[in-house]
Amino acid sequence: MKDVSVGRAIDRVDAPLKVTGKAQYAAEIPVANVAYAVIVTSTVARGKVIGVDAGRAEKVAGVLRVISAENAPRLPGAKTKSDPIDRLLQVLQDDEIHYSDQPIALVVADTLEHAQEAANLVSARYASSAPNVTLVAHATDEYAPQKAGPAGAAASKRGDLDGGLNGAAARIDQIYTTPVQNHNPMEPHGLTVVWQGDDHVTLYDTSQGIFGVKKKVSELFGIPAENVRVISRYVGGGFGCKGTPWSHIGLASLAARVVKRPVKLSLTRQQMFSLVGHRPPTIQRLVLAADRSGKLCAIQHESWSETSRFDEFVEPAAVQTRMLYSCPNVVTSHRLLRLDVPTPTFMRAPGEATGTFALESAMDELAFALKIDPIELRLRNYAERDEGEDKPWSSKSLRECYRQGAARFGWGRRRAEPRSQRDGHQLVGYGMASATYPARQSGASAVARLRRDGSVLVQAGSQDIGTGTYTIMAQIAADALGLPVERVQFELGDTALPETPVSGGSQTASSTGSAVKLAALALREKLLGLAIADPKSPLYGVDGHGVNFSAGEIAGVNGTKKDSFSALLERSGQPELSAHASTKEKEQRKKFSLHSFGAQFVEVRVDEDTGEVRVTRALGAFATGKILNPKTARSQFLGGMVWGIGFALEEHTVRDPRTGRVVTRDLADYHVPVHADVPALEVITISEEDPYVNEIGAKGIGEIGITGIAAAIANAVFNATGKRVRDLPITLDKLI
Repeated sequence: MKDVSVGRAIDRVDAPLKVTGKAQYAAEIPVANVAYAVIVTSTVARGKVIGVDAGRAEKVAGVLRVISAENAPRLPGAKTKSDPIDRLLQVLQDDEIHYSDQPIALVVADTLEHAQEAANLVSARYASSAPNVTLVAHATDEYAPQKAGPAGAAASKRGDLDGGLNGAAARIDQIYTTPVQNHNPMEPHGLTVVWQGDDHVTLYDTSQGIFGVKKKVSELFGIPAENVRVISRYVGGGFGCKGTPWSHIGLASLAARVVKRPVKLSLTRQQMFSLVGHRPPTIQRLVLAADRSGKLCAIQHESWSETSRFDEFVEPAAVQTRMLYSCPNVVTSHRLLRLDVPTPTFMRAPGEATGTFALESAMDELAFALKIDPIELRLRNYAERDEGEDKPWSSKSLRECYRQGAARFGWGRRRAEPRSQRDGHQLVGYGMASATYPARQSGASAVARLRRDGSVLVQAGSQDIGTGTYTIMAQIAADALGLPVERVQFELGDTALPETPVSGGSQTASSTGSAVKLAALALREKLLGLAIADPKSPLYGVDGHGVNFSAGEIAGVNGTKKDSFSALLERSGQPELSAHASTKEKEQRKKFSLHSFGAQFVEVRVDEDTGEVRVTRALGAFATGKILNPKTARSQFLGGMVWGIGFALEEHTVRDPRTGRVVTRDLADYHVPVHADVPALEVITISEEDPYVNEIGAKGIGEIGITGIAAAIANAVFNATGKRVRDLPITLDKLI
């Protein structure tokens, strides 16, 4: 059966609800007798709370309770972590202050306005000391973590680094830095919590991982997991910060239990800069050594990043360096420094976004030093297999990304000499870089249900974080069943549905999509079994091999005998026919290295007088297995590229080193790209078949678009100006 939906640029099925305002987000869920909670945060970054003064706040009309560590119920799971990517929460269980803007109290009132007014009247006394919030490489108290990211050793080594360095004709040895960055989804974190008694609770949460929230709330309150239900139908962006539960989830749940009525809690934009993680800063040392022909002899990639004093998160910035280029001698390492800051977290393409900036900038520097075209240098060091894991690729079309991307962009017009292209007062530069991201898969489950009208409801407890999950899952199921996509409804966002992994790590399509396909195929087999066993069916007793499923019908080999799904179900007397399927990571995946690849091309114009940088053209060529929906896929690639523009030129969270307080706490001071910053971007998708990656042949695309592009912009700025900026963001003061 040929695909009829997968591969088509189908509009998002949830779009009408979103553009008409009918899609209800977590903080908008209507609940009777609801109260509102507002978090009060610390004004110091290190120390202890001596006392919380809630007297004036408690006199405000409508205030139900002011909760602090002095009167908060003890939570049995407040000090435990169930796995390395879990977070330790601050839920008013002690007087310790670990970072500025840490929760110290919670005001609950009958209206949001009353809660806000009262929260402004809460004050606290502290015993504090000067914080340390500055990342420094080679600090005396730095340490090497056990892991780099969710999996993989923090350090790696192959070959003889010193021998490779000694035999080189050219060497690049530079430090590259990336700043703290904060997620700024359009929808701030918010939730509505409803308890049924003291041991059953429903949370309407804005989450990338509802099953993680379920598990955390269960452990936090010491209640059975089956007593916790989490619902998240729509998510207004997440990018990693909504991937794990944070303190506000525990606080809202605690408040609702204390006041014995439903509670809504939404973080302010300012609180999102301290309470829900951030991309940690990195200091990266890149050493590249090559012979005269440009062949790499040695690579050393060292990365330093921050974590909190009470928890651990590693930004795995050096992991792609282990596999992206062919080189016999490679050493990578990650080190952490504990600071008086909140725990960092995953932010779109964690590790690869920061790491490709350093690696791909260094490759450009090496190309310039050797007078070799940057694409040619990469081709001379093209990795035919993953030399870090010593495995073949499941598929790799990076050469074709270089070729098609360069041709479409007009790379041949580039002049290698900096400052050799100009347009009036504007210096023009071209830059490029490689892009890569792992093709992950995790275990997932789904159920497909045939209804009496011949339509199918497919259910999986996944999340649609704006990527088009509602749409592509319907497409996958429709093709597996031979139905028009309009006859398939996909339901997600509820822990009462089959379990799926977090929508992070570019794995939703790969994981949940594979389970959806298997569930649909299992339903198809049940339908065929009904037809063959039903004496009233035209297909009674036929050989099941070679039958065709199309347009909601099963047709025999020659097409003369047909039976519809709805007729089969009607005659069976069943209200519905359902099939459940679960999948785990395919065993054959372990034999291969699985990655998406791409090439980023950028043109910049730099004002010679002011140093202002504008990206005027950008093109990304990506090879990511089967494209399920070209329209939603293009949106994901474009979104990553836009973020890359912000990464290179704008995004920078600034902390006051004296107080540890974030001073860029809103979108007036923390700059993200707006329409005026973004040119017409172009995306090329390279056709790629991968029979090993998963059941649907698709690789994740949500994050690869941001990888490489910051380096491509930095490389273009160098080509335009002759000034190499290794410290992001590239602001005009670094070019004047």
